[in-house]
Amino acid sequence: MKELRKRFERFCLRNRSKGIPNLMLVIAIGNAAVYLLSAIDPSNVVYSWLCFSRSGILHGQIWRLFTYIFTYLCDSAGMNLFLSVVAMFCYYQFGRILEQYWGALRFNLYYFTGILLTDIAALLLGYPATAGAMNLSLFLAVATLAPESQVLLFFIIPIKMKWMAWVYLGFAAWDVVSYLLSYGFFRFFWLFPLVPLLNFFLFFGSDIKNLLPSSVRYRRPKQRKTHPKPDPNWASGYHSKSGEKPYRHKCTVCGRTDTEYPNLEFRYCSKCNGYYCYCIDHINNHAHIQ
Repeated sequence: MKELRKRFERFCLRNRSKGIPNLMLVIAIGNAAVYLLSAIDPSNVVYSWLCFSRSGILHGQIWRLFTYIFTYLCDSAGMNLFLSVVAMFCYYQFGRILEQYWGALRFNLYYFTGILLTDIAALLLGYPATAGAMNLSLFLAVATLAPESQVLLFFIIPIKMKWMAWVYLGFAAWDVVSYLLSYGFFRFFWLFPLVPLLNFFLFFGSDIKNLLPSSVRYRRPKQRKTHPKPDPNWASGYHSKSGEKPYRHKCTVCGRTDTEYPNLEFRYCSKCNGYYCYCIDHINNHAHIQ
């Protein structure tokens, strides 16, 4: 599985410029256009033809499988239009961050895979699909890539992204409980809030531990005292003439290696001009080498 993931990352890195550029800008403009047309036309013809409809899809209206992403403002503006517009702007910013970090191809795959999983869940469960939960998965992705970055909660309170991610996971858990209380276990509507998380886990895998505190991520397991036994991997203790142990990955900034810190994650920066390795603490906090 790790080898398959590495191949996928290398493929996306080689083709990072392919795909639909500025995808979230296209989606934001489409949402604004649909909302304005719906506000002008009291019959809501445009909205009725673009929103998700299970019966319409089963009767051949397959465009509804993806056009509902342009009805987010119409679906959520009933509570507060201002908050819906702010949320749409935040999703645009998160999408732009992911596209700059990943490239257009991988971001497109992340978003469209979320649409596909949402469509499958909506068709199987008979529950109407919306783009709200899927857009929130963009925030979860940004929080995993830059957990120490800060955002302003209510435009005032600075808070780290990783703590906001845990708040989102708490709301997702509450949604599951609400669906269970409202519809019961065997209607399986409680699975619907978990679909964006499934897409998130599919793309990030073990990287979700970036949301955990550093003391937990880098804590070394306690070594039990045992009687010495013959070491079949005696060659791993070999030292070069300079006294340095062999390693596979070494951080360009701090110099830590996977030999000295076996539980530390290492990544390679796609923006540096060359094959430069960084630890998880410096992959998002270093000067790019050009």
